[in-house]
Amino acid sequence: MTVTTLLWIGFILFVLSMLALDLGVFHRKSHTVSLRESAIWSVVWVSLALIFNAGVWYFSGSTKALEFLTGYLIELSLSVDNLFVFALLFSYFAVPQEYQHRVLFWGILGALAMRAIMIGAGVYLLSHFAWLIYVFGAFLIVTGIKMLLNKGEEIHPEKNPLVRLVRRFLPVTKTYEGDKFLVRNQGRLMATPLLLVLVLVEGTDLVFAVDSIPAIFAVTTDPFIVYTSNVFAIMGLRSLYFALSGVMNKFHYLKVGLGVVLAFVGVKMLLGHTAYKIDTLVSLGVIVTVLAVTVVASLLRPVPSVKPLQQ
Repeated sequence: MTVTTLLWIGFILFVLSMLALDLGVFHRKSHTVSLRESAIWSVVWVSLALIFNAGVWYFSGSTKALEFLTGYLIELSLSVDNLFVFALLFSYFAVPQEYQHRVLFWGILGALAMRAIMIGAGVYLLSHFAWLIYVFGAFLIVTGIKMLLNKGEEIHPEKNPLVRLVRRFLPVTKTYEGDKFLVRNQGRLMATPLLLVLVLVEGTDLVFAVDSIPAIFAVTTDPFIVYTSNVFAIMGLRSLYFALSGVMNKFHYLKVGLGVVLAFVGVKMLLGHTAYKIDTLVSLGVIVTVLAVTVVASLLRPVPSVKPLQQ
């Protein structure tokens, strides 16, 4: 076996063992994830990502390590946008808190497989059609501008084509059946509302991956760096959701920051083969600065609360 093959096998085994530990030990029974538990797991995943980054630095040098760190930060920041959608979906379907972790666990497991396919396709396309880097760059700039101009759209899950597809082939129970996605009622297989939420979570990640995966190709086209940075960002997403679920509305300028980051990364891709190429270290500094400014601005200038009308 080559060193690269061993790295892939080792990393996949690590991910599978962490997933087994999560579902088989810490979340064997459905329960409400506390702020303390989510905070601890958030620290664990960030720490594991930084330890992995140190390993990349030691074995592959500072350039690869910087690519991983920048890619991880891009993926993590863009994944935060998913959290707002998760919160809306859980609220819309009135998902009990003790079942939310199960939905996110299986949703993220599916996301790992989908992103592996998309990253593989992206690497193949860029290696055979180098000009696609400019298409990706222009796409990210347009997406970033749309995000900046977007004033917020309402989500209508009942109109989602994936939900309609599920309803077409499976009847849906009116109430939740514990933490089950499928049940049998009088010998008839039925979906529960929890399955509809899972389908929407998977669809949401697919939509966001269309933006985030081209973004990391602005930093590197090394499939191992691209996938591992994606995995660490996604794996920490569940705990991050529960840690921030109560305060997400306070970061109202974050979408602006994400739009700027996407547009900046798109510009970096377009300049990648010119004399004005943007260095990875500069990119890291810009991304950190933009995100920090939007978070601080959100806290310093909160959304004014709506006062009730006096009778």
